[in-house]
Amino acid sequence: MLNAEQIAQFHQDGYVVVPDFKSAAEIAALRERAGAIVDAFDPSESVSIFTTKEQERKIDHYFLNSANNISCFFEEEAFDSDGQLRQAKALSINKIGHAMHDLDPVFSAFSRGQALATVAQQLGLQQPQIWQSMYIFKQPGIGGEVRWHQDATYFDTDPVSVTTFWFALEDATLENGCLWAEPGGHRSPMRERFVREGDQVRVEKLSDLPWPDDSTAVPLEVKAGSLVCFHGLLPHYSAPNRSPVSRHAYTLHVTDGKTQYSAGNWIQRGPDFPVRGFV
Repeated sequence: MLNAEQIAQFHQDGYVVVPDFKSAAEIAALRERAGAIVDAFDPSESVSIFTTKEQERKIDHYFLNSANNISCFFEEEAFDSDGQLRQAKALSINKIGHAMHDLDPVFSAFSRGQALATVAQQLGLQQPQIWQSMYIFKQPGIGGEVRWHQDATYFDTDPVSVTTFWFALEDATLENGCLWAEPGGHRSPMRERFVREGDQVRVEKLSDLPWPDDSTAVPLEVKAGSLVCFHGLLPHYSAPNRSPVSRHAYTLHVTDGKTQYSAGNWIQRGPDFPVRGFV
C-alpha cells in the first residue's frame, strides 16, 4: 500500500500521509454508527469531560473504565456556568473511546483488513496489536485543543513501538483544527510517561526538552479519506476549532507484540479480552 518514497518519508519525518485510503462509503458507515452511539448515550450516566490538561487531577473512574468499553466524553466548553449543555448533545461530545474496534462490528470492520495489515508491516510492526480506538468530533466552535504530546507517553513499550493510524473523516484544515507535527521530532526523547497504578494515575516527567513551536511545526491539512500514520515519539497537537464546521477523525493506537508492553500503561487486557491486530 505504501511506496518506497512514503516509507522513506515516515522514517525521515516521523509521519506519512496516505490520501484516499478510505472510501466515502466506509466513512459514511462509520459516521452513521458514531452518531447512533451518541444518540443512545445518556448524559446522566456521566458528565466526564475530555482534556489533555492537568490529567492527574481530572482523570476519573469513568475514564479509566473506558479502557475496555465504549464511552462518550464531552467537550470542555460544552456546559454553561449552571452545568447545562450549551447546545445539542450531538454537538457537545468531544470523542467516543476506547474499545470500539473490538466491541462494535462497524468500527471493527473499519479498523481491520489486509490493507491496514500491509501498511503496518511496511512501517515495521511485526505483530500489530490495537490497544485503543477513538472517534474524535472536534465540534464546531467548541472543539477543544489537544496539547503537544507524544503517543508513546500513553503506550510505553520497550523498545518504543506505538504507531498511530489517524483517519480523516472530514477535511482537516487550519480553520477547523488540523493536526500539527514536528518533522523529524520522533528522534527526540520521550518527554513524559502516563502511569496507572490501580485507580491512580500520574504523569512522570522524563525530559526537559521543550515542545515545538510554530518555527519548527507544520500543519497536516488533509482531505477526508486520508490516513496519517505517525511514530509514537512524534510531537503533535491540534488547535481549538473555532470554525462553524466540525473535523471528524478516527484514530487507532497500535504497538508491536514483539516488544515489551509496560504493566504501567493505562490500558491493559486479560485473557478474557485479548488484544488483537488488523487481521
